[in-house]
Amino acid sequence: MQKTALIIKRSGKTIGLVPTMGGLHEGHLSLLDAIRNKCDVLVASIFVNPVQFGPGEDFKRYPRDFQRDEKLLDERGCDIIFYPSDDEIYPYGFSTYVNVENLTDGLCGKSRPVHFRGVTTVVTKLFLITRCDIACFGQKDGQQAAVIKRMARDLNIPVEIVTAPIVRESDGMAMSSRNNYLSPEERKRALCLKKALDIAEHMVAEGECDTTEIIGEMRSFIELVEGAEIEYIEAVDPDDMTPKQKVDRPTMFALAVKIGKTRLIDNCIVNVN
Repeated sequence: MQKTALIIKRSGKTIGLVPTMGGLHEGHLSLLDAIRNKCDVLVASIFVNPVQFGPGEDFKRYPRDFQRDEKLLDERGCDIIFYPSDDEIYPYGFSTYVNVENLTDGLCGKSRPVHFRGVTTVVTKLFLITRCDIACFGQKDGQQAAVIKRMARDLNIPVEIVTAPIVRESDGMAMSSRNNYLSPEERKRALCLKKALDIAEHMVAEGECDTTEIIGEMRSFIELVEGAEIEYIEAVDPDDMTPKQKVDRPTMFALAVKIGKTRLIDNCIVNVN
């Protein structure tokens, strides 16, 4: 991959990267669409990154179907698929990690303390391996997108970071590889995440700016859903992840909820009219 990237760069062409862990769906494929016209060569990586999973998480059962993913990427106009092994990314004795502080303390960072260190480490390696000029990440993982932007800025990594909108199912549920873990009944209950975000958007549209009041209404709604366990509901600045008490500028309402054994996340960004 590095040799191929070097040849591409020496020819004067630009490289775009969409990092994925496979198990592709329309959300992933929309990331390719977002930068297809912004680069000459489009690369998608498929790597289920072991170091971003904590003990007891779903690393072993995370969906893996390379033939299916390859077909979807080919149909979407991907030029190169980078599909490394664990040993290629983390050779024996690997001991170097990239850590972004502060932005990773809240939201998903509270319950998944090793997660973002794993994400930023592998993304840095992918940037270096592919020599990309532009990379695209999804707004569904809003905290992750903010962390990667900060990492690239702080380390002077010359990669433009594009954040693409959340892609949703017809009923509003955010697309996720983990949706496949849900039973039909759990899938219905999982709509509570989007409905809670709809409550936030409606309250802000009606003039409510106190995030405590808004989060209280969201929490009360989800607590009525059988089998839904709230991990967090928070209102933060979408750029630096600091808590917001008032919706006085763009504010991200983010939540993580377990439906049965499946942990789901979603978010929306609102602003005063």
